[in-house]
Amino acid sequence: MTENSLGSLEGIRVIDLSRVLGGPYCTQILADHGAEVIKIEPPAGDETRTWGPPFENDTAAYFLGVNRNKLGVSLDLSQEAERLKLLGLLEHADVLLENFKPGTLERWGLGYEQLLQTRFPRLVHCRVSGFGADGPLGGLAGYDAAIQAMTGIMSVNGEARGGALRVGIPVVDMVTGLNAALGILMALRERERSQRGQFVEAALFDSALSILHPHAANYFYSGQSPQRSGNAHPNITPYDLFHTGSGDIFLAVGNNAQFTALCGVIDMPSLTSDARFDNNHTRSAHRLALRAELESAFLVWDGAQLANALMRQGVPCAPLLSVDAALDLPHTAQREMRVTLGSYRGIASPIKLSRTPATYRMPPPELDQHADQVFGDKSKFF
Repeated sequence: MTENSLGSLEGIRVIDLSRVLGGPYCTQILADHGAEVIKIEPPAGDETRTWGPPFENDTAAYFLGVNRNKLGVSLDLSQEAERLKLLGLLEHADVLLENFKPGTLERWGLGYEQLLQTRFPRLVHCRVSGFGADGPLGGLAGYDAAIQAMTGIMSVNGEARGGALRVGIPVVDMVTGLNAALGILMALRERERSQRGQFVEAALFDSALSILHPHAANYFYSGQSPQRSGNAHPNITPYDLFHTGSGDIFLAVGNNAQFTALCGVIDMPSLTSDARFDNNHTRSAHRLALRAELESAFLVWDGAQLANALMRQGVPCAPLLSVDAALDLPHTAQREMRVTLGSYRGIASPIKLSRTPATYRMPPPELDQHADQVFGDKSKFF
């Protein structure tokens, strides 16, 4: 039993009006660490309930992946009586998170400056949006892949001689959710000093630009627009996917000590005395020649065994695995990165706290599952 099994955010109540991914991912982070999250869905439900297959009891796995540890209710906020219920919940809430298009809450008379800031002065109101409220694109809707396209992420993703590619995970949505969670926690920390809440904004567009490293930095200091380089790193060599005698590995050598260790493991010490490969600058200038030397040496190795041998010598390396293989790794189990609650299965919180770890208390809610609990217990929620 931990000292505080309810988590570091016990006592924080979050009203979650968000749907799809960025907002729900944010509130699942908060919920895993003890916050009480009430997820409010429209009568038709969060649209990701239908984003399958696969489904579990008519609910898509997509929804199940980011909505555990939440109480679920449904409100039609276009109706005044339903908006009054929301206001009742906000009386005792610390955080309101939503991802409506900017201006939507204002049309309902629920805008932050319009009402919430004055009526609930300690409330932290976080909005996740596509482009933010201001600027030429302010108020427009944004989805992950479209934002990847607009912010340059797709332009640097893909093979050097191929076309632009979407990153295979919704990285923009998820990093926006992380930024929202960080912003909420910062605002709650500041509230301890000022006793006042504030408005927190996390926009997909801003978040996507923020993760353009090192491509943006390279552009700022070279003036050259970054190009696709496949799996290779634009600044570091060898840093790429390589073939072996059995299976592919990813090699990520960041300094000379690692390069020397690599050459020792594969029994090619002569590479370290080759002027072409003396340091990262020269290795990058001769990356094709170095690749040919390395892959020739790798052909006598099994990929998994080579990766393990290199890692044991301090060389960042890994076998190329599928999702199912990664989830079945003994290290995944050791790190307790899988969660099971009855029929629910998911990825655990990656945030490890020694005294107040994440806890997994409830599977994702069915639509309106907790209406009686939330709206019936006036002493607890109102």
